[in-house]
Amino acid sequence: MSAYNPSRPVSIKVGQWMARVWQTGRERLTNEGRRSTTGTSSAERGHVYLVGAGPGAADLLTLRAAGLIERAEAIVYDRLVGKDILALLPRGCERYYVGKARGHHSVPQAEIGRLMVRLAQAGKRVVRLKGGDPGIFGRLGEELAALAEAGIPAEIVPGITAASGAVAAMGMPLTDRAHAQQVRFITAQACREDQVLDWRGLARRDETLVFYMGLSRVETICQGLTGAGLPSDWPIMLTANASLSQQQALVGTLADMPERLAASPLPSPCLIVVGSVVTMASAWVGRDATATTR
Repeated sequence: MSAYNPSRPVSIKVGQWMARVWQTGRERLTNEGRRSTTGTSSAERGHVYLVGAGPGAADLLTLRAAGLIERAEAIVYDRLVGKDILALLPRGCERYYVGKARGHHSVPQAEIGRLMVRLAQAGKRVVRLKGGDPGIFGRLGEELAALAEAGIPAEIVPGITAASGAVAAMGMPLTDRAHAQQVRFITAQACREDQVLDWRGLARRDETLVFYMGLSRVETICQGLTGAGLPSDWPIMLTANASLSQQQALVGTLADMPERLAASPLPSPCLIVVGSVVTMASAWVGRDATATTR
């Protein structure tokens, strides 16, 4: 199984097919824009697209997401949206950074909602750009509620979530008939001292667990799962900068991962994959506990 590689050449036939699909998508967006500006006032033309930017690499954007970014009149974007993706924005597009990091939110969530409403009420085509998929731990529900309350039309454009991008770059699946028949996405924010996860329910050998935003909770996760019955040598992988050229991975077991992480720190945010599918990662994983994918 080979890892995702954006530099791999695309065959001519595939390239031609992609060009046709791309043109179809652009025509659809153009027609939508014409319909939205016919017979309406400026205040009625505003529309918000809640768009997933994927795991990081610009060529992992969906065609629809790329088209919307290229036609945006205002963009409200998060910390995980890279410069290669922002480079697709048209000249003159208004930019509003509302990124969040652990312990520091540049803009409160309620203010983000008010900002989108204000821009849409001014008649702008607004792209709310989120890393990964907007519906997975992206506070999408709160933003949809703010827009609905103000009567602003909105559309969700899904993206490749970080879990899919990270394991693809490692040349491994999230599920496999011999390893995991199900997968579970969990926000590691639920590992805080004032919240207790159902560790016994999570400690299964027939599924893959993916913890988002969990770099500071690695020891808690390892202790919780082993305390609930998973073996101490159960595989675990940490990965940062998923799908990018600087992606890093740290592979170990529930018993030794806290020590490995202390010796070889990874940048935040970091994705945590727990399960026997980790043993299916590209061959280099078994040779080197810390490495980059490319």
